[in-house]
Amino acid sequence: MLNFKFDLPTQIFFGKDQLKNLVKAIQKEVVEPRILLAYGQGSIKKSGLYDQIINIFQQADFFYTELNGIEPNPKIESVREGATICQKHKINFILAVGGGSVLDCAKVISAATFYKADPWDFFCQKATITQALPLGVITTMAATSSETNNNAVLSNAHQKDKRSVHSPLIRPKFAICDPVYTYSVSKYQTASGAVDMMSHLFEQYFSSTYDSYLQDRMTESLLKTVIHFAPIALKEPQNYEARANLLYVNNLALNGLLSYGKIGDWACHQIEHAISAYNDMTHGVGLAIITPIWMKYVLTDQNCARFITLAKNVWEIEQGSLTDQEYALAGIAQTAAFFQKLGMPSSLSEVGLSKELLPKIASTSVLYGEIGNFYKLNQDDVLQILTTAF
Repeated sequence: MLNFKFDLPTQIFFGKDQLKNLVKAIQKEVVEPRILLAYGQGSIKKSGLYDQIINIFQQADFFYTELNGIEPNPKIESVREGATICQKHKINFILAVGGGSVLDCAKVISAATFYKADPWDFFCQKATITQALPLGVITTMAATSSETNNNAVLSNAHQKDKRSVHSPLIRPKFAICDPVYTYSVSKYQTASGAVDMMSHLFEQYFSSTYDSYLQDRMTESLLKTVIHFAPIALKEPQNYEARANLLYVNNLALNGLLSYGKIGDWACHQIEHAISAYNDMTHGVGLAIITPIWMKYVLTDQNCARFITLAKNVWEIEQGSLTDQEYALAGIAQTAAFFQKLGMPSSLSEVGLSKELLPKIASTSVLYGEIGNFYKLNQDDVLQILTTAF
C-alpha cells in the first residue's frame, strides 16, 4: 500500500427530507448569500424540487439568480455564461441541482468567476485554479460521484475535445442526497448511471498496485451492490432501498476513498472522453461498450490474477475445470452480459459513430502520451480496441 493523505471534506446530508438542512448549510459558507442556482433542462421543475428550493430561498430572503439548460456532456459555453452571471450579480455561492453534468459545470463556473481569460485554459494546462466560489449540490442521479470529488469533465464542441480538470478548490462544501429525487430518472439514464459507477470502481480495481487488500474488498462490495440493486431500480423506479443503495455507492465510488494508497488505470475513461467529443453519447453508454473490450485486450498471464478475483469475488463464478485464462474470460463475459442486461449497447456502430472517426479518436485518446497504468496503451492499442468495439 502506498502512502496517502486522507481528506473527505464534503458534508453529506443523506436520506429523505434533507432539504431542511439547505439554509444552514449555505449560511455556514456565506453570511449574506447571493446565489447562482444552476440546473439542467427542466426535470427539477417537473418533479417539484425547483419550487421547493425557490420557496426556501424566498423564505430565507436569499438573493438568487439562475443558470438553466445545462446539457448532458456539459459544454464550456455554459461555464462562460455562468461565470458572466456570477460576475454581473456579485454571486458568492453556487447551488447546483442535478446529475454529474450540472455539478461538473457548476464546479468550473465556481473557478471561472475569478479568472479573467477563457476557462478552457484550465483544461489545457494553460492555467491553474487558484480561487473558487463555495459550491453546494443537490444530487438527482446516481452516476458520476461528482458531489463528493474534486473532478470536473467538460466538452469543447468547437475543438472536438473533452477533458477533465482537478482541484480541491472545486470540491462541493456539502451535498444533499435524497434517494427520492432519483425516482424520476429514466430507465436508460439509471442503467447508464449504474455502468458509470461500475466503471469508476473498475478503474480503481484494475491497479498496478497489487498490495491493496482493503481497498479491493471495499470495491468488490460496491460493485456487488450495484449489480444487485440496479436491476431492481429499473424494474421498480420508486423502490427506496434500491435507489438509496445506488446513491450511496455513487457517494463512495469516486470520492478518493478507494484510490488512497494505490494507482488506478483510467484508460477506459480517456478513450470514452475522446469518443464522446465526436459523438455526444451518454458517458455510461460509451463505457459499457469499451470496458469489456478493454478487459479482454489487456488480459495477460501476468495480470490474470486480478481478473480471476473479479470472476470469483464479484460475479461468484466457480472455477471448476476452467483454466486461469478461461476463468478470467468468464468474468469478463459476465461483465459484458450484465451491461447488456441493463439495456446498454455493446458496439460503437449501435450508437451511430462513424468508423472513419476511429483513427482520430485513437489519436485524441493519447494526446499526452500512453494511457493507463494497469496496462499501458499506445495509439495503436487504442485503435485496436476501438476497431473491436465497432
